[in-house]
Amino acid sequence: MDEQTESRDRPRRRGREERRAAAREPQAVKPQSRLPFQPVPAVSADELEAIHQASLTILEEIGMDVLHAEGRALLKAAGADVDANSDRVRFDRGLIESAIGRAPTEFTLHARNPERNRVIGGNAVAFCSVASAPNVADRAGGRRPGNRKDYQDLIRLGQTLDTVEVWGGYPVEPADVHASIRHLDAIYDLLTLSDKPIHAYSLGAMRNADALEMTRIGFGLSEEGLKAQPSVFTVINTSSPLRLDEPMCEGILRMSEKGQVVVLTPFTLAGAMAPVTIAGAVAQQNAEALVGLLIAQTHAPGSPFVYGGFTSNVDMKTGAPAFGTPEYMKSALLGGQLARRYGLPYRSSNTNAANTLDAQAAYESVFSLWGAIMGGCNFLMHGAGWMEGGLHASFEKMVLDADLLAMVAAFLTPLKVDEAELALDAIREVGPRGHFFGCAHTQARYRTAFFAPMISDWRNYETWRLAGAPTAYDTAERITHERLAAYQEPPIDPAIREELEAFVARRKAEGGVKTDF
Repeated sequence: MDEQTESRDRPRRRGREERRAAAREPQAVKPQSRLPFQPVPAVSADELEAIHQASLTILEEIGMDVLHAEGRALLKAAGADVDANSDRVRFDRGLIESAIGRAPTEFTLHARNPERNRVIGGNAVAFCSVASAPNVADRAGGRRPGNRKDYQDLIRLGQTLDTVEVWGGYPVEPADVHASIRHLDAIYDLLTLSDKPIHAYSLGAMRNADALEMTRIGFGLSEEGLKAQPSVFTVINTSSPLRLDEPMCEGILRMSEKGQVVVLTPFTLAGAMAPVTIAGAVAQQNAEALVGLLIAQTHAPGSPFVYGGFTSNVDMKTGAPAFGTPEYMKSALLGGQLARRYGLPYRSSNTNAANTLDAQAAYESVFSLWGAIMGGCNFLMHGAGWMEGGLHASFEKMVLDADLLAMVAAFLTPLKVDEAELALDAIREVGPRGHFFGCAHTQARYRTAFFAPMISDWRNYETWRLAGAPTAYDTAERITHERLAAYQEPPIDPAIREELEAFVARRKAEGGVKTDF
């Protein structure tokens, strides 16, 4: 190595070592973000009411197929019109409206580490990881099927990132673990490799039961203690249009009766699973969400429930979902208005359809976030790492998105206007023709005054070139490796770990959950 190269690389190596050392130091959990402004409405109050009434008409005249026998019986007992010869259920307007106001407007989603508890609802905002991707990708290994090693590494990476506050599901599907026992290993990893709030899939009664029991053990709670403390959430997707299948309805029933969180999110893509117009698609989304609300609040009044919006459009030439579009942003605003009308926390998403870490990935994510945040989102799913319309989870995108979410959090920090912030003394000190770099006011604040990005490179062109001209992809890849190298497993009571391991071992010995393959 020549002297010039050695001189150039020395500060770069020192910088890497300093960053790794800083990452290993315990970090205080940052306060939760809150919306300091009123959400932006997409339509007038009269237009919003027209959408609500259209949803009630859909449910009254057309109805919804509910494929779960217990769910249909519950609805019939409540006064719904259940077709004796099919799964179709129709709903009187008054019955649907009777469910509104029963669920809490906000609640706390608990974490194994109480410092990481997150309020869901009100003006609070919680950021989730990418979830449910079948594939995973990083620059070195390319795109590949989901597997447990990458699943664990995504958890480790997310644990080190402040703005990944909640696990929205499996960051990637660990498909190399057989489906009969996959949920056991996956939930065990969430509870031991991280101390943030967790999610469980509703894929049948036994999986729900296992998830609830593992959550109870992992949190060191009694049965009654778990019921009184929302500690796990599930996302319920209706099979749009107007269909609620058996596993999803089962999830509503089993999670709500245990006092756990149901996030009801219809999968309404305008032009495919919903009308091509935004108003029509959201009216259908709303109808499906209201049925989920009715089931949860009839079965377990007062159980925590989140109104989910995921309406977007498709490319009408190919049928592929499109995200981060103007239509997606409008539907996000509209979904937030409806959630507020019903007094429910609101879930939206950070999405994009890009295949790699490029300009499309950035601008579609920014547009998705803008619609979600300005729409009053309380629970942001797929906040970090989502790519390819949800078909793969990206290590580098998780890092880039964590930076983006940190910018959102900085934007949401209320602006202070007081004597110290007006800085008249600093202006007097500097006066005409000076600068503020060295004045006392700046020196006392410069480390915390502004958002400090991980990814953005604000060096001038010459020093950037001297450092090897790193791209955003280069920087995200480097930070990924540094974070994984610095990861430290959060503490867990040895007795709790032992009980979790024993439960997993017993359920595996019993064969896990019956599957057809």
